[in-house]
Amino acid sequence: MESVTGAKRYILGLQHAMAMFGSTVLVPLLTGIHPSIGLLTAGLGTLVFHMVTKGKVPVFLGSSFAFIAAIQIVGRQQGLQYATGGVMAAGVVHLMLAGIVYLVGVDRIRSFFPPVVTGPMIMVIGLTLSPVAVGMAQKGWGIASITLAAVLITSVYARGFLKLLPILSGVIVGFLAAAVFGHINAQPLAQAPWFALPPFALPKFSLSAISMIAPLAFVTMVEHIGDITTNGAVIGKDLIRDPGLHRTLMGDGLAGILAGALGGPAATTYAENTGVLAVTKVYDPGIIRIAAGFAIAMAFVGKLGALLRSLPEPVMGGISIVLFGMICAIGIRTVVDARIDFSNSRNLVIAAIILVMGLGGATVHLGPNLELHGMALAAVIGVALNKLLPERLAVEPEAGLTGETE
Repeated sequence: MESVTGAKRYILGLQHAMAMFGSTVLVPLLTGIHPSIGLLTAGLGTLVFHMVTKGKVPVFLGSSFAFIAAIQIVGRQQGLQYATGGVMAAGVVHLMLAGIVYLVGVDRIRSFFPPVVTGPMIMVIGLTLSPVAVGMAQKGWGIASITLAAVLITSVYARGFLKLLPILSGVIVGFLAAAVFGHINAQPLAQAPWFALPPFALPKFSLSAISMIAPLAFVTMVEHIGDITTNGAVIGKDLIRDPGLHRTLMGDGLAGILAGALGGPAATTYAENTGVLAVTKVYDPGIIRIAAGFAIAMAFVGKLGALLRSLPEPVMGGISIVLFGMICAIGIRTVVDARIDFSNSRNLVIAAIILVMGLGGATVHLGPNLELHGMALAAVIGVALNKLLPERLAVEPEAGLTGETE
């Protein structure tokens, strides 16, 4: 991508922030945490992450879906302040994992995640999210289709700087279409104050809350490796080595501790960011930091946050169809670029089981408060199979089956 300067950088940053907005505020809404806190901690957490990773990784941190159920349970039983105390503890676990990765070495960690594992893992991420996109879109297929068309037309036919703004173009066109068809509720925007402090809440700590929430850091670590690997595949850089997996995990951990300290949900890397990178081809980490600034501003500017919350779900659904589809396509590209030989039964078995276990809804309960499912479960199984199965698990074809004779 050619370098962009001046006001164009802020437009690109706003686009990234808008693309991240839906998922960033959804977790707070589902857990009872105020959305403004979610936006603030996502923005601040992103800036902390970039400081730790030397500003080299184009990642926007958002509210982690992995913590939803545990935060809901702790919130009902003890109160949200104890839940955010558990979020801080999960951040500490991330720091411990970062230390282990640093001591063990990146090459040993990488040996657990070859392309035959990471490619299908990335596909699982995109395909797992696809029902979310369709669910939002089907609440208004007409508006979703108009939004999707605007994204596609901008991506394929636009020229110059406009070609870098497919998501923002889709949001604007979709919003206008929704307004024409009467799907915009202007009342929240009118009632929202111009400026308001987010409702901060100091965390509280209990052993039961920590034991329920902190172990989820092991789940998000696996997801984190998938996200960082995918981002590296998109931008063409080895982010696992430089700035290093230990730094990205440390960034996640410190962001999580900060989020919990302010009363917010856990802030971690997540897949929507990868989709935006793939669609826009804007890889400049500086623009991601501008997006973080917009998220922080939304937390204090009530009308700005209300305006984005007024975006109809079909608009976000139309955009998400492209974003999540791109993630799956990146997984396919990872396998193709690595030239994985699927005539080798070993590779075929590993990929097949990762896809089925990741997409089939399988869940493994490791304890009363910890379970593996989705991409995390698929990754663990894929890593285990890659280490356990011999390098060559292929049956030589019998004479006569190939048409060849001695």
